[in-house]
Amino acid sequence: MRKEILFGAAYYPEYLPCDRIKKDLVMMKEAGMNVVRIAESTWSTLEPEEGRYNFSYVDRVLEEAQKLRMYVIIGTPTYAIPSWLVKKDPSVMVETKEGRTWYGHRQKMDLVNPTFRACAEAMIRKLFCHTAEHKAVIGFQLDNETKHYGSYSSFVQQMFLEYLKEKFKTTKTLNQTFGLAYWSNSIENWEDFPDMRGCINGGLAGEFEAFKRSLAADYLKWQADILAEYKREDQFVTHNFDFEWKKFGADIAQDGYSYGVQPDINHYEASKAVTLAGTDIYHPTQDALTGAEIAFGGDCIRSLKADNYLVLECQAQAFKYWTPYPGQLRLHAYSHLASGASGLLYWNWHSIHNGYETYWKGLLSHDMEPNPVYEEAKQFGQEWKKKGAERLCLSKQNEIALVIDNRSLTALQWFPIDKKISYNDVVRYLYDSLYELNLECDVVDIHALEPSRYKMILTPALYSISEADIKRLEQFVLEGGVLFSTFKSFAANEQLSVYPDRLPHLLNSVFGMYYQQYTQPDKVSLLGEPVTGLAELLCVGDAQVLGSYQHKYWKAYAGITKNRAGKGMGYYLGCLAGKEVLKKVLKEAALDAGITLSGITWPVIVRSGINQAGDKLQYWLNYSSQPKEFSCPCKKGEELLTENVYARGEKIRLEEWGVAVLKEMEE
Repeated sequence: MRKEILFGAAYYPEYLPCDRIKKDLVMMKEAGMNVVRIAESTWSTLEPEEGRYNFSYVDRVLEEAQKLRMYVIIGTPTYAIPSWLVKKDPSVMVETKEGRTWYGHRQKMDLVNPTFRACAEAMIRKLFCHTAEHKAVIGFQLDNETKHYGSYSSFVQQMFLEYLKEKFKTTKTLNQTFGLAYWSNSIENWEDFPDMRGCINGGLAGEFEAFKRSLAADYLKWQADILAEYKREDQFVTHNFDFEWKKFGADIAQDGYSYGVQPDINHYEASKAVTLAGTDIYHPTQDALTGAEIAFGGDCIRSLKADNYLVLECQAQAFKYWTPYPGQLRLHAYSHLASGASGLLYWNWHSIHNGYETYWKGLLSHDMEPNPVYEEAKQFGQEWKKKGAERLCLSKQNEIALVIDNRSLTALQWFPIDKKISYNDVVRYLYDSLYELNLECDVVDIHALEPSRYKMILTPALYSISEADIKRLEQFVLEGGVLFSTFKSFAANEQLSVYPDRLPHLLNSVFGMYYQQYTQPDKVSLLGEPVTGLAELLCVGDAQVLGSYQHKYWKAYAGITKNRAGKGMGYYLGCLAGKEVLKKVLKEAALDAGITLSGITWPVIVRSGINQAGDKLQYWLNYSSQPKEFSCPCKKGEELLTENVYARGEKIRLEEWGVAVLKEMEE
């Protein structure tokens, strides 16, 4: 682990209207920055025609960085292909349900196309060979926000057919597994397998989506295997995993933010290609800033390796509705550290003067001069330089796991909870409620879950799950754990075939209830709060009813239950109730799990961990335009940013959008 926090920006001197490399790096250095990420975006600059390479701007950045004792992360430029490659072979462009895409936008290639792979390999080998031995290069980023791009190409479909043959062996097994007799979709011979673009079977479509996610993960592994031939032992390998993009307002790509589980690549599967997990996190700001997106993204990415991670992209100014209020940029930055980040890079250093992202502004505006955002970054950049990673970077051991699953996400696209409620809405419904209660959690893929590490496990809409995983969760409860599950959990197997017994499958005794019906909850409430989207009508056996539906016809059914099973407890929420109802029940479940509740709630967020020096730290974050105070919770504590020392009960002031980092001191 480095003793310094990595702090910097993506840097594109090839985009600039004049030569500023030396000036820019000096400005970065003055702001406490120590790293730049380069090369990941401009294949056409690095290889203007096939076989002719130009690494001059890369060399310039490496030269100036070494002079200033700064670091460089080299990104492979494979996510934005040059036009000569399309002219060489038009089939490199991805073919989706809508047909073959046109050249121009990034991330529009077929990842398994042989021509693309051959040319990409030649490019990245040249780049690795040229840069790996340079002393300033500390790591490599594989590709950029990789996904499967919705490919239905002949290459992908043939590979999928071979995969099905290997997995299911016979067409009879395939037909039975997915119920393909429905609407005459069964096949007798493998050569009759149809084009997946017309698929009407949710289970088979889910298998295809899982297969394509694996292709994206394999693509990153392919690049990592090539890099292994060149990299030094001290250089890391990373990738900037991103999230589903939540749109609001006008339906344009810029009008949104990082929201939930990424549908088009499985982060856990793909993270095996990297040594250091990385991420891109963008979020609302100004009065809409809550910190929830920073926390959710961080908890997801930290959980991939159970270790610190690197924020490879976050916002500085970006759009007019993201221009931060004074103090917010510093709050963003410390919030990333509080989630377990060991470094932060902006996208990007400078605003771009021409191109698709002209008005996605960087740390510097188009005049390329210091501005209030740069000066604020300079403030905490110098703080980080002075304090170092040893004092500020956290390792975390959370007692709660929130379980996520890509197959369930796909399933609920095919079989929606409601027109306005997605799988990720349910994930964030639970996560945000935990966050606002200051109940920290890991966000863990179902296939990476180790139940024995936790006191409490939550399963938001875990629709698709194997019987083996259900039994692991049952054992977790019987041995003393608390399982908190929501509607649409434990309904179908991994091929999305609904289990043919009372739901939730195999867990009736754990939850002490079952359901056979569900309904659209018109004019239904629960504990005084309206219910929206879906209400499962829970039939109670041994369970304690925490809330029944308030409705003339549905009042006989429970909406929330808890049940003692073995040494543990099963909670089940059968509907999308108001968030205050959910929070009330979450607090009860946490207490049953033996988890301490601080009583502090959002807008003051507290996140804890152990730093590299072995000190217990608490990050106190004020997501409010009003100053707040809190009492020192330990016998004696040092606030690391001011170096003031406090005794238990003494008041510590948090300015508006303010931060405090409290170290518990030994007597």
